[in-house]
Amino acid sequence: MRNFKMTLQYEGSRYQGWQKQENTDNTIQGKLETLLLRMTGEGIEVQGSGRTDAGVHALGQVANFHADTEMSAQEIMKYMNDYLPEDIAVISLKEVSERFHSRLNARGKTYCYRVLNTQIPHVFDRRYVHVVNRELDIDAMKRAAEYLVGTHDFKAFTSNKRGRKSTVRTIESIRIEKAQSLSMGLMGAQDEVRFWYSGNGFLYHMVRIMTGTLLEVGMHKRRPEEIAEVLASRCRENAGELVPAKGLTLMEVRY
Repeated sequence: MRNFKMTLQYEGSRYQGWQKQENTDNTIQGKLETLLLRMTGEGIEVQGSGRTDAGVHALGQVANFHADTEMSAQEIMKYMNDYLPEDIAVISLKEVSERFHSRLNARGKTYCYRVLNTQIPHVFDRRYVHVVNRELDIDAMKRAAEYLVGTHDFKAFTSNKRGRKSTVRTIESIRIEKAQSLSMGLMGAQDEVRFWYSGNGFLYHMVRIMTGTLLEVGMHKRRPEEIAEVLASRCRENAGELVPAKGLTLMEVRY
């Protein structure tokens, strides 16, 4: 049995997240496994590096699967891209050692959350950004983000209240920067704010809740120093709102 590692891109707008579900076939994992069944005639389980939520996008999701096939990695990749929906693509595929596991071997991930900070509608960015039309204090958000960097218990920043697993994670860096949105770049306005998060792992909704909390700091609804109190409380109700999924993209998985 051969083991294949693939890197994927997908626009998550119309999917119910990564993980396959019994009540719908409209998931990324479900689409991949259905296609591999068609290609090989065998049921194949695709292991992803993590479960992106409904509506979340990916530029560098990593997955692996085992298959008993004589097709080359190049032939498999071509077959998959020929028959996958146009909003899912395999950008690399190679055979790896039997022991490689996309989730268990992952050492870190990077996510980007995009916020459009303007009152002007941006037609071509609307499916990839969260719109905030109030002025944001970038420096205040940067100061607040410093409290999140490091190893902490992030129980206050997850929607999973019943999880029995550890909620301790390490955030290696948070970068907040202003940028030109793609559709309005010709106007020269830096009307987009991007939040970059790198860490060894992320809890359910963690990035979206951290972003919502930092945005409240940026709108002067809370002080930067309050982030330390939220962390210490380990209480979800003390953190900020859960921002929409469409602004979030999984950029990279590191091994």
